[in-house]
This record gives sequence, C-alpha cells and structure tokens, in this order.
Amino acid sequence: MSRLLADAKEQIVELIKRHQKRVDFLSIRLENSVASQILMRGESTDMLCESTSIGGQVRACYRGGWGFASFNSIDELPSFTEDAVSAARILGTTRTRLAPVEPVYLEKPLTIPGTDPRQVTIAEKKALCQHYNQVLRDVSEHVSATAVRYSDRYQHVIFANSEGTLLDHCWVDLDMRFAATARNHQTAQTGRETTGSRNGFNELENLDEKVCRAAERAVKSLHILPVEGGVYPIVIDPVLTGLFVHEAFGHLSEADMVFESPDLLEAMALGQRFGPEELNIFDGAALEGHRGSYAFDDEGVPSTITPLIQAGELVGRLHSRETAGTLNAQPTGNA
Repeated sequence: MSRLLADAKEQIVELIKRHQKRVDFLSIRLENSVASQILMRGESTDMLCESTSIGGQVRACYRGGWGFASFNSIDELPSFTEDAVSAARILGTTRTRLAPVEPVYLEKPLTIPGTDPRQVTIAEKKALCQHYNQVLRDVSEHVSATAVRYSDRYQHVIFANSEGTLLDHCWVDLDMRFAATARNHQTAQTGRETTGSRNGFNELENLDEKVCRAAERAVKSLHILPVEGGVYPIVIDPVLTGLFVHEAFGHLSEADMVFESPDLLEAMALGQRFGPEELNIFDGAALEGHRGSYAFDDEGVPSTITPLIQAGELVGRLHSRETAGTLNAQPTGNA
C-alpha cells in the first residue's frame, strides 16, 4: 500500500500541474484508512471487523463555480480530475473568493506515544472488550445488560493544491464506549462512559475504574427521587456544558450557514452581546492529542484556536477559505 500511495502522490502533483491553468483553484485529496470495530452486548459479540479503504476527492473552482468529484479507485483519478475541472468551468459565472493562505509542504509519518493499534491483533482487542464487559457485570447484581464498543482508525492523507501546498501525513483515532443498564422491580436506568484519543492503544488499557463508573451510575440512578417542578440553582457538568454550547451556539458559528442567510447574519453580527463578561467561548483543533485535534483541515489550512465569544461579545466565526474570502475574514482551519 505504501508504494501505491507514493505513486499516487506523484500522479496527484502531475494532474494539478496539468490542469491548474484551466481553473482558479484545484485540489486533490487522497485518503487511505485501516480500521477495526468491535461491539459486544452482554456475552454476545455483535460485530467484529477489520477494514481497509482508499478514496478521495477532487475540488476545482472557476469564477466562483465549484466542481467536485469523489472516487474510490486511484486508476480513475485522471478522469475524475477532468470531471471536476469541466464542471467548475460550466458553473462559474462570477468571481472566485478564497482567502489567501501560505502554501505548506509537509511529509510526516505516524508518530504517537505508545502502541500503534495496527500492531495489536483483533483477538487482543476483543479480549480487552470482554474484560471491560465483565468489569461492568461485576459491579452489582442489579446490572442486567452491558455493552462495550471499540473502534480504531489509522488515517493516511495526501493533499495537494494548485497554490503549492503538499501534505502527506498520518494519525490514529481511538474510541471506546461502555454502557450498563441496571434494573429493580420499579425501574431501569443506564449509565455510560466514553474514552478516546489520538495516541497509542495503551491509553485504552487499565480503565477499570472508569468503566466501573458507568455501572455504578446506573445502579445509583435506581434510587433517584423524581424532581418536582420549580426553579433551582444548578451546577452543570463541564462535558455536558460543552455539548450544550456546541449544539446551541457552535453550529451557528459556522460561517457557511451565516453568509447564506441574511437573517442569521444579522442575528450573529460581530459585536453582538451573548452573555456576561465572564462568558468566553473558544473553538480549536490545534490542541494535540484530543479526538477532535488535527493539524490541517480538509483544505490544507493549519488548525487554529479561534475565539468566538470574549467577555460576552461575539468576536469570531468558524471559516473555510471561501467563507473567509466572502466575509473578509481570516481562515480558521475549519473546512
């Protein structure tokens, strides 16, 4: 596979050189992924699979018109490039607006602390799931159902565009989810825990204490009294706070939604007050090691940490190069 990708990288660079004068912008992205997935429910293994896939996309822009083609066969890459370029030339009628970024050249093999999950057998991964499944069941006789889900993915991306950017980099994404349902004669309650990272397989080991919390939460919830209607002071879990902010505010910060809707652009005008001076909200993938971390977005723009609200006022949005060019802003690496 490595020889195949090396040959494909040379082909991508050659195709861009061949077609770049016909359009205002051209990019080709190639992705190769190797993944494992396991799902256990109780004593049953519902899913156990390993997969390898390869594919990508071509994007071309001419006079504001975008041509797009996706593929899962490298052999057909030249024809898909022609399709994207031709579509852009047919659709373009105005002006291409892409915020400028500095070209980047990067070749970075996979470097992670710990064990590459590709070096761990599927049998070892299943054994880990079975262990955690037993940990959940051992917490209490009230635990009546359990579920353990495991997934890992190795991703190798080659990206090149007509402005001189060429990226060849890799990462891994790891995820485990644990759930336990407890029952008594009156009710049933479910507790959950999740974990994940972009580091080595080792970070999914020795999690017994965390896994126990899922079952313990389910058992304790059997005795929670119903809440009477009223107004109460509350303390919000930090992770849940992030979820609320993401759903209620984060999507509204996506600039492609904003510039396509005049009403939303007015409601989300920069300088608008959204809360007290203590309210600060940031979005950013530049913090390393987290599941949402990445070095470059899908347009090859470096990731950032973007202030959205500072001292209660709206100060920023999440941009692609096109939205940044349209709204006269800086790209934020969120394409």
